[in-house]
Order: sequence, then C-alpha cells, then structure tokens
Amino acid sequence: MLGSMQNWPLLCTKIIDHAALLHPHRTVTTRSVEGPIHTTTYAELRSRSLRVAKRLEKHGVKYGDRVATLAWNTWRHMEVWYGLLGLGAIYHTVNPRLFHDQIVWIVNDAEDRLLFVDLTFLPVIEKYIAEMPTLEQVIVLTDAEHMPATTLPNAVPYEEWLKDADDDFAWAEFDENTAAGLCYTSGTTGHPKGVLYSHRSNVIHAFQASQMDMFGCGSRDVIMPVVPMFHANCWSLAFTAPMVGAALVMPGAKLDGASVYEMLQIGKVTLTAAVPTVWQMLLGHMEAKKLKLDHLERVVIGGAACPRAMTEKFEKVYDVRVAHAWGMTETSPLGTICSIKPETAALDIEARLDLQVKQGVPPFGVEMKITDDRNVERPRDGRAFGRLKVRGPAIAGGYFKGMGKENFGEDGFFDTGDVATIDPNGYMQITDRAKDVIKSGGEWISTIDLENLAIAHPDVLEAAVIGVAHPKWDERPLLIIVPKPGRSPTREGILAYYEDKIAKWWMPDDVVFIEEIPHTATGKIQKMTLRDRFRGYVLPTA
Repeated sequence: MLGSMQNWPLLCTKIIDHAALLHPHRTVTTRSVEGPIHTTTYAELRSRSLRVAKRLEKHGVKYGDRVATLAWNTWRHMEVWYGLLGLGAIYHTVNPRLFHDQIVWIVNDAEDRLLFVDLTFLPVIEKYIAEMPTLEQVIVLTDAEHMPATTLPNAVPYEEWLKDADDDFAWAEFDENTAAGLCYTSGTTGHPKGVLYSHRSNVIHAFQASQMDMFGCGSRDVIMPVVPMFHANCWSLAFTAPMVGAALVMPGAKLDGASVYEMLQIGKVTLTAAVPTVWQMLLGHMEAKKLKLDHLERVVIGGAACPRAMTEKFEKVYDVRVAHAWGMTETSPLGTICSIKPETAALDIEARLDLQVKQGVPPFGVEMKITDDRNVERPRDGRAFGRLKVRGPAIAGGYFKGMGKENFGEDGFFDTGDVATIDPNGYMQITDRAKDVIKSGGEWISTIDLENLAIAHPDVLEAAVIGVAHPKWDERPLLIIVPKPGRSPTREGILAYYEDKIAKWWMPDDVVFIEEIPHTATGKIQKMTLRDRFRGYVLPTA
C-alpha cells in the first residue's frame, strides 16, 4: 500500500520560487568582477533567472544539455544556474584553477554547448576555444560597456544576450531525479571524474546543510560563501541560503585577506565558509592591521584539515565560532560538521578545541563507516583507523559516463579514499588520505596530525608531511615547512616543539624548509608533487 500524499517533486527551482515569494526583498550583494558593489533581491534574481531560461530555450538549449560556467560567485552566476535548472538543462561548473589539459578535457567530456565566462577568464578561453569543438557560443558575464575586444568569433556580453527575453516563462516540470549539475573532481591522478547531481540530491543536501547541527542558518543570517560555486555547489550555500531566506554576500573575484574582510564588514555577514588558506590570509590581514570582526558569528572551514591554532585564534581572539567540516565533490559536498553534542558540551575550552580538530558528525542522510582493506568494519572507538566509506541520497552512486566503478561497493557505500577514526559519540576524524598515510614498520602515522601541530608553531606559515623511503622501517615522515615572512625556524626548534605532543615513533626524521608548497586546483597540498621532488631524499636516520 502506498501513501496518499501529493507527488511534489524536489526541484531546485522551487527553492528560488520560495525565496522570491516569502523573502522577496532579501538581498544578494556582490563585489562585481568589474569592481562596483552590486545589490539585487531574491525576487529580482528569480525574474532574471526566468529570462535566462527563456533565452536559453530560444538558443535551442533543451532538457539534458550541458552548459558550462567559468565564473566567480556573483549574482549573474546564480541567475545562470537557476535558469538552466528551470529548463532541465545541466549547469557544469568548470574550475578555472585546473590545468589547461584538464579544463579542455572536462569541457569536451561534458560536451558543453554554451559557456558563460567571467571577464577574468576570457583570455583563458581565447587560448583554449579551438580545442573545444562542442562549444557553440561564449557569453561573457558583463555588460556592453565593460565588454573587451576579443578574438572569439561569436562572443556576446551577457546583459545584451539577455535583452532578447522577458520573464514570461514557466519552469519546466520533470522527474526530481533529473540531472541538475555536473562537477568534476580535481583529478590528482588520471582524468578528472564527473559527479552528476540530481535535483533531488541538491534539494535534500540543502535540507541537510540547513540543520541546526550543520550550518544552522535561518532568515536572520547573512551568508557569504567564499568557497567558489565551482567547488561542489559552493558547499550548498547557493541553495541553502535562499531555501531558508538568508541574505547572501558574494565576494566575486577578490579573495585576498583585505578584500574578504571588507565584504564581511560591508555585508554585515554572520556566517561564512571557505578553505583554510583563505582564513590564513584573513587572519594575517586582521592581525597586521589590528582589526576586529563586528558581525561575524560563525565560520565553516573545510576542504582541508583545519589546524587547531586557526580555530583557537578565531574563537579566543575574535569570538567567532568555528565549524570544522568535511566533504567531497562526491558527497555534494557536505559530509560532516563538528558541532557540539550534549555529550561534549561540558568540555573546557582546551578539550573542546581538541575535539574541534575532528571533522565531526554527519547529518541525517549520511551513513558512515570505516573498514579495513578486506571491507571488514572497524570499531567506532576513536582509535581504530580504517577506510572511510559513505552512502546516502546526496552521495554519488557512480561517475559521469561510468568512470571509476572501483570506488563504489556492492553494498552501496562509496570509498572516499580517506583514512579515518570514528569515536563512540560519532565524531569522525580524517587521519590521512589512503595514498598519503605513512606506514612505518607496519604501523600508520597520520600526516595530518603532524601538519596541524607544525602549523601551530609561531614561525610556521604552512607545513606538509610525506613518507620517505627508509631501509629499516619502509618509510618515515619528512616534515616540509614554509616559514612565516621574516621568521627563521630551525630543524632543532621545530622538532623540540613536537616533544611531549606525539608518540616518539611519530617524530619526523628530518625537517626541510622551502619557499612554497604546491597546491591542487581545490587548495589541497599536492603530496604527489612533493613526493616526486623528494623521491631521492636520504633521511639522517637512514
């Protein structure tokens, strides 16, 4: 027997409809790529999204077509998103930080018909366009006044392109499992793999993100997603904010510490989200200028492990609560957030900061376990390491065009490639990527724990730990450090800082100092590049 409830499909356009109807005057404020601050409302954004859909239909874009965006977080980017969603077409967010070959490969693999591009990236497309045969037209996200001369034969400014349509348009109706968005992994090994989100998964994920123990946001919030829209739905915030009626502040192209601080203050932002490198720049700027944060209450930090020292500075110096998060492109991306449960509420500040190093607990709809290499589940005791596996309605069940089948088990769990522990209260902690964990004498050493400790040293700007071959122990940790400007840390001083903080056998065998650590397109440390660079390195203990 089936229930007798209405069949109300979970479509992304219902989110912007809700925002425009119930929160019509809530603002979306953007630092435009052209420079000036631009402000619109949810009602106007919906109207212009309808115009986008009508204009796309006039071009011939139809259900299932892929359309690429190469753009920053702006109101125009959101209009294109919702316009595409309203046709049953698929937004494909291209990460501009990928390498040339990767950008060309994913546009061709997606078979994108159109490309919406910000002024910043126009020179990139001018170089690559000849290698992208499926692209029929490039629309530059600007107006006629700011449209530069270009070698692209049929490029048109967005505002001129949009003049050919009004908002007299009805969203298309279709099954909620229809594909909505396409986002490719950063592709550290082999080709990037496409994750194809559905309308249903996006809406469910936005519900998950809005829960009190996740982002915990509402209509009284002002949210600034510093994390780009090309990073897995900007962590759902382009959906979650209009769903709950929160105002949005979009930072545009300028993500340096001074610019992020300015937008936090101008927009009176209460909640923001980004990777640790962004917050390093913000904290450095505020410290140098002796600034404070007048409105910010909560900051979500994910994409890479958040160092304890960063959480401590936000909370003790600036009275801003940190939510340490974990996720992946494949998880839409929110998988966990380190919220404070009743079982941990009585912890003192130092114990709580220790807890917040963990990536946290999943929302309803994310099932999580750790297993050994034979897929035998390991205990949830906070000590046992295992391969982290997840499943749920907003988690990928496969990759675009059938790639990467080996990552998906018969039991429906996706192997994340991370190594983690889960404690009795459900708090998950990433200890490493499976390919990065150091196996010394048959035991595992967490590179993330060693890196986080190093970053807490007052002379260290950034740190990475890799395994280096050792004749007795197979491999041992090498600590690689970028010093803070004007500081000159020593090997002996760094190793002394580790004493009494880690097990003796975890102690790095050596320390090297370099000017810059390489990063992937999503801001993660390129361990593979570092391993290649130090492949022949001889440890003093060898």
